Amino acid sequence: MLFRRPVIASCATTAAPRPYREGLFLADGKGRGAARTLTPAEKAQARAVSLRRIGALFIGHRRQLAVVVAVIVLSSVIAMGSPFLLREVIDVALPQSDVRLLSLLVAGMIGIAAATSALGVVQTWISTTVGQQVMHRLRTRVFAHLQRQSVGFFTRTRTGEVQSRITNDIGGMQQVVTSTATSVAANLTTVIATLVAMTALSWQLTLVSLVALPPAIYWTRRVARMRQAITAQRQRELADLNVIIDEGLSISGVQLAKTMGAGGLLTQRFTASSARLIDLELRSELAGRWRMATMSIVFAVIPASIYLAAGLPFAAGAMSIGTLVAFTGLQGGLFRPLMSLLDVGVTLTASLALFQRIFEYLDLPVEIEEPAAPVRLDRVRGHLRFEDVTFVYGESPSAALAGVSLDVPAGTSLALVGETGSGKSTIAALIARLHDPTSGRVTIDGVDLRDMSLDDLAATVGVVSQETYLLHTTIRENLRYAKPDATDAEIERATRAAQIHDLITALPDGYDTMVGSRGHRFSGGEKQRIAIARTLLRDPRILVLDEATSALDNETERAVQRAFDELSRGRTTVTIAHRLSTVRNADQIAVIDHGRILESGTHDDLIEAEGRYAALAR
Repeated sequence: MLFRRPVIASCATTAAPRPYREGLFLADGKGRGAARTLTPAEKAQARAVSLRRIGALFIGHRRQLAVVVAVIVLSSVIAMGSPFLLREVIDVALPQSDVRLLSLLVAGMIGIAAATSALGVVQTWISTTVGQQVMHRLRTRVFAHLQRQSVGFFTRTRTGEVQSRITNDIGGMQQVVTSTATSVAANLTTVIATLVAMTALSWQLTLVSLVALPPAIYWTRRVARMRQAITAQRQRELADLNVIIDEGLSISGVQLAKTMGAGGLLTQRFTASSARLIDLELRSELAGRWRMATMSIVFAVIPASIYLAAGLPFAAGAMSIGTLVAFTGLQGGLFRPLMSLLDVGVTLTASLALFQRIFEYLDLPVEIEEPAAPVRLDRVRGHLRFEDVTFVYGESPSAALAGVSLDVPAGTSLALVGETGSGKSTIAALIARLHDPTSGRVTIDGVDLRDMSLDDLAATVGVVSQETYLLHTTIRENLRYAKPDATDAEIERATRAAQIHDLITALPDGYDTMVGSRGHRFSGGEKQRIAIARTLLRDPRILVLDEATSALDNETERAVQRAFDELSRGRTTVTIAHRLSTVRNADQIAVIDHGRILESGTHDDLIEAEGRYAALAR
């Protein structure tokens, strides 16, 4: 069965969208509603989710679920004995003053209550364990799948949105995953067993009791659809709130807000988003409450009417008091699980909005695929080639690179120079396979990067970029992020080469110093040198230095450059720099302009050619 109510999210997928509504009712934060047009990203997310796919999450837990169902059925069957024991108490034991029979009946009722309680504990334990394992596996799958996404996905997607999917959406699914299935089974079994027992007592009164069932099902479906739409809006608003928190309370965001005087504006944005969230939460909780309250009243009227009918003269003697009490007790026992079953239906339908958002991420195509049969290089020499490479970012009308061919023999150095936006960093990204060429190929020792495993490629190519990112942990753990089994001696060698060892050891906690959020405890040059040491610790055969010394002062830059010169011996090195003083000794220099190679050669050759390089040098 497919639920085709559209649920909208802010991240687009490549899947073809299902039919959607052009206008979506949204709260404006003041309790009012306003129709707005769906964005293309939201339209792409409006697609169906099948219960079969949700059920597939529980594959592997069939045995535990079978035990849970057996426990539920056993508990429901045992519980049905109580009304019959109550009838015997009222009709036989009490009128006849049979103490022995009364004691046995009371003991039986207590035994039934104890047995059902014990079975309930077993059921809860097993079902919660299964549910938590399913949640764990789902969280892990989403995180691992997002790790496989290309850099392009994360440049298109807000960080807060990704965090919201993993925390808020999966967290919101927890109750559904851990208890809904067992709740459906328990209530459904109870309803069936109760109907059987009611029919055994009086089939006529059973028919009367079921009069309210069709309208209850109808109104429940209406309420479920209402809550599903509201749940989708609420999760989008939660994602927006996460984005505001991420942008406003990160160290970079706080610095920007303080220097721009934007703290008040950020607070207003947060307040408005929080107010809209309150409105959506209220609408979600109150959606259909009057309808469901009306059904509760109807369910209360039916047993009252039965009592009234039993007391009328024409019905006198038609039913014993014990039977009447037992039947109305069963009737109450029917309406409670029936209402619970209908509420579960509402919750499940509303939760489809959460499943849709999670499945949307799981369905994202992986742009940088792991090869099915990766080629292993027994001994990496580091011969790097670009063969007529063209690359286009997304739907950009122009190519970032067009027909680029480069040959960097193993152990030599290549310097890429050119104006900002010319395509230098794109070349670096292709070497690390952060993107794949639109046409042409990039090879190492004659092997296309797309044929190498991602782990082998990461071990072969080391990148130090101009944007340094340090984890909020110690310096030692930041360095070991590149090589978890690195010894202290290896760490020290790398930091000495990066000209940062002396500064680290001068700190009170040395290598155990916390770097702070995004490394903001250190200066730009210090962070850059820690990042350089982190890359050197992996000892890659190919080094890509994308403005790696851009944050260093002249003296430190010269020291690090000497270290690079020493470390580059025997390695293939690709250096990107605006300052030509750092690349003049490269074996070859390529001048990039608008994604094309204008000229290449050594420093002296290019100066003599009086071309673009000579103009840049002047």
